[in-house]
Amino acid sequence: MLTSNLVRVRHARNRVVPYYLDADDPRWLEAAERLLELFRGQEGRTRGELEEEVSEAFGGDAGHLVHHGLAKLLEDRCEFEVVSGQPPEQVREVVFRAAAAWRAGADGFRRGFDRTAVLQQAAAELGISAEEAEQALFADLKSEQRLIRFKDISAERLLHRYNVALAQAVLLRSVRVAVDIRREPPQRYRQLLRLVKFHRLVCETKRTSPDSCRLVLDGPLSLFSATQKYGLQLALFLPAVLLCRDFELVAELRWGARRQPKTFTLTPADGLVSYLSDAGTYVPPELGMFVEMFRKKAPGWDISEETDVFPLGDGWWVPDFRLTHKESGQSVWLEVLGFWRRSSAEQHLDRLRRHATMPFLLAVSDQLRIDEAGLEGLPASIHRFRQMPLADEVARLAEELITAK
Repeated sequence: MLTSNLVRVRHARNRVVPYYLDADDPRWLEAAERLLELFRGQEGRTRGELEEEVSEAFGGDAGHLVHHGLAKLLEDRCEFEVVSGQPPEQVREVVFRAAAAWRAGADGFRRGFDRTAVLQQAAAELGISAEEAEQALFADLKSEQRLIRFKDISAERLLHRYNVALAQAVLLRSVRVAVDIRREPPQRYRQLLRLVKFHRLVCETKRTSPDSCRLVLDGPLSLFSATQKYGLQLALFLPAVLLCRDFELVAELRWGARRQPKTFTLTPADGLVSYLSDAGTYVPPELGMFVEMFRKKAPGWDISEETDVFPLGDGWWVPDFRLTHKESGQSVWLEVLGFWRRSSAEQHLDRLRRHATMPFLLAVSDQLRIDEAGLEGLPASIHRFRQMPLADEVARLAEELITAK
């Protein structure tokens, strides 16, 4: 994450526009590669030594804010530890006591200070060498922590990560963030809503069209306390939004020391690339086969991926499919529990049991080993399956549901 002194933006009337980097620009690619070389293979060096090398290499450059921003992101990819053979606080206690005694002298009169002699005296008391005592003396200071591991990255990905970090830093000044998401499969909506809950964000969700929804999130500056922690969680949610194909984010900001009202917008046209791996829209092949079989064996029904978002207690629910009866136009929602972790499935069933009010179809894989008691109390018709849901059985249960309405 970028600190406030490293954020580069311009103001266009009431808008805040970050200075994103062109990840294809040879100049920036070269700078990123030079920085990477300062961090690669530097295990054992102190944090202070690395920072000094970055300052020496780029401190006088006109684009030093960018370079220090990139270096900050690389530092975040480092693992530092206190490396000392003796607890530093214990070494300091012995050294400071020896220094006080040396100054006072044996006869009680003050005398000139001899650093080497003091370290030797303290080292002898600790049973270590003077060099080890000196090394351990302030080993727990942040600048003296030593690099243990560096998670490497390519120059291009570092530039993309910088652009995302700029947008994240801007969101830390937000009061309200509205995100419109369009034309995504249900897996994406489910992923986003799960992350909203995981990051404990204050959020309202509503459907804005048949294939889109809006997330309205409180910003950190709308809260009375814990704004820094909440702001970090909001920033960590942004990369998931960037995985969407069609979105628009509009943030209401309070900018600067005077907290002037500003706005910040973000769309795919800005070219930001998420650093998250995109596992949110994975569709198991068994579900794809089920859809094909359903269309063949149930000609009286249409099947489509569901994008409706239903409130469910303190969370939300996005069913997998909508089954629409062609003659009557009535719809039935289908949820497939076949490719979940058992613990997640049981928690989801509990939320459905407590909060779902409309009848729906629930297809449950035998691989989850959920007994009949675990399915009691649900407002659902249950279909158990082994490898994939049976299309004709799902159609039969759907017929029963619309007949019963």
